[in-house]
Amino acid sequence: MQNKYDALKLENQLCFPLYACSKEIVKAYKPYLDELDLTYTQYITMMVMWEYKELRVKEVGKCLYLDSGTLTPLLKRLEEKGYITRHRSEKDERDLIVMITEKGEELKERAADIPQKIGKCVGIEPQKAQTLYALLYEILGKLTER
Repeated sequence: MQNKYDALKLENQLCFPLYACSKEIVKAYKPYLDELDLTYTQYITMMVMWEYKELRVKEVGKCLYLDSGTLTPLLKRLEEKGYITRHRSEKDERDLIVMITEKGEELKERAADIPQKIGKCVGIEPQKAQTLYALLYEILGKLTER
């Protein structure tokens, strides 16, 4: 018979291995990102900018699951480094537009091999990685549709 407190055991929590893996993966990124003078959050923001080139701040936040309180200082720091610019939309001045700069584009070349290096650190088969990716995004979708 199951104890009513079994659900409170750390080993029975789905969230704990997700949290611990996330923390360890970010730690694995650190030496590579230190070479670029980026934090992990700055790096994923740059990934969005490399892909889209120009977005409203709200769209960047949506891509990264970050609120404006987290995103504003992050974008400000990337702007100080010269990787992006921010300006008000001419159509609607409530919208803040983020654009990648030439220096930001140049950073992409220096970062290009990081995913492969991290893939080697993680060391799981590509098929398992695809399954995990799909499951995580399924969970994320369920959590964010509320």
